[in-house]
Amino acid sequence: MRIRIERRGKVETMMHGMKRLGIAAVLMLAISGYLHADDCITQSAMKPVERDALATAARGLAAKVQAGDVAGLRGATVAEYAKDFGGIEYVVSSTAPKLKGGTLVVEQVYLLDGTQLTRGADGSAPDAQFFCTLNHSMAEADFLIPGLPPGSYGFAIVNVEGTASPWRLSFLVRKEQGQWQMAGFYPTPLSAAGHDGIWYWKEARAMAARKEQWNAWLYYQQAESLLRPTSFIQSTHLEKLKTEQASATPPAVSDGVSKDAPLVVKGADGAEYRFTGLGVDDSLGKDKIDIMAHLKIDQQGDVAATHKLSASAAGALLGAYPEMRKPFHGVWIVAEVAGQNPFATEFPVSEIH
Repeated sequence: MRIRIERRGKVETMMHGMKRLGIAAVLMLAISGYLHADDCITQSAMKPVERDALATAARGLAAKVQAGDVAGLRGATVAEYAKDFGGIEYVVSSTAPKLKGGTLVVEQVYLLDGTQLTRGADGSAPDAQFFCTLNHSMAEADFLIPGLPPGSYGFAIVNVEGTASPWRLSFLVRKEQGQWQMAGFYPTPLSAAGHDGIWYWKEARAMAARKEQWNAWLYYQQAESLLRPTSFIQSTHLEKLKTEQASATPPAVSDGVSKDAPLVVKGADGAEYRFTGLGVDDSLGKDKIDIMAHLKIDQQGDVAATHKLSASAAGALLGAYPEMRKPFHGVWIVAEVAGQNPFATEFPVSEIH
């Protein structure tokens, strides 16, 4: 059993206003309401000099992250974001140790022409969308970026390979005086409990075929988390994954799980537990991922009382859906009271009764 006190608030790793979602599943951004920027150029269609310059800049940024060089990274960041760098500094300091000894490989680069975007009458940055056809095929990668100032942008994905757990470092960059400078940083792991996103996708399909809807639904979440570089990117393949997940979604959560639509589970003693979020977590680095369940409670007592309530909630959840016992290591219960810090406790499945 593990306990941790959660601090309120989340670090922003998207410096143009998008907040990185941690344990919740990332949903596709609605296309309506976005302005259309004309040009997206994939790496296969770029001129070699353009591709090399963008790849070199991305590799340089990734090297600074790997080395924990916060000052150097800040110096390579566009001015309006460099002035408030505390969030990025925290993310870099927590990510850098996981990248030691890894080899930096530039996986993909894109050129995004946002020079035709115009600010609103109040000076606000517009929303933008870029549609990128991949290798002259039907496949697409779409960027739906809110609050994007006009300019010439690039997006680069750098994989860190050869470590115990591979990572993906994605960067939004903007050209300033002929140089690419960072305008967004999005680090994500490429594996969870030793498996990549494709493995979780295949396992989710197999679970769905066995009518294990809860397991499939959660494994699809893990697959998406590992395969999506950042929340403002959608692609043909990710749309296919989301379609499969939708068909496997348990009826009880067909409208999602939220504060307004909680998943209500009854315990053996008849007590009701209201879960406002249900996802996955790999923070412990075990051989299986954990379930992450957010529990709404009326008041938070002392540690012992909250622990007891959380243990009962975990038991109720697995009692209602026993199929979850097999593919997961444990259950995190995040007890939440409005206006107070969440209280999170992890219970190994073997200890949940």
